[in-house]
Amino acid sequence: MAHTDVPEVLHALKEVDFPAGKDELLDAARRANASPEVIKALRGIPPEQYTNREDVAHSVRLDADSDLGHSPAQSAEQARKGGKPGLSQHLRDAPKTPIQEELDEET
Repeated sequence: MAHTDVPEVLHALKEVDFPAGKDELLDAARRANASPEVIKALRGIPPEQYTNREDVAHSVRLDADSDLGHSPAQSAEQARKGGKPGLSQHLRDAPKTPIQEELDEET
């Protein structure tokens, strides 16, 4: 798996007009001078038409520890809760920390 993260992959695709196929995504990433890790991650996606950047984010395979900025406690809670069959752990809902909950209550 590539050593990259979702924001880096999506940044390489900021100039893509969707819907786009895998080859178009790879071409756009190369034009954007994306890192070899991003290119490798995009090579690993299924050859489909992607309707938006979120579709790409859900299809790209990343390291298990690239939990989209979640804390170790949130990652552990994701693992305990489980989720839909076939849903990667890092894509499951992550619980908010007590501080995040408190900040949400203030707004």
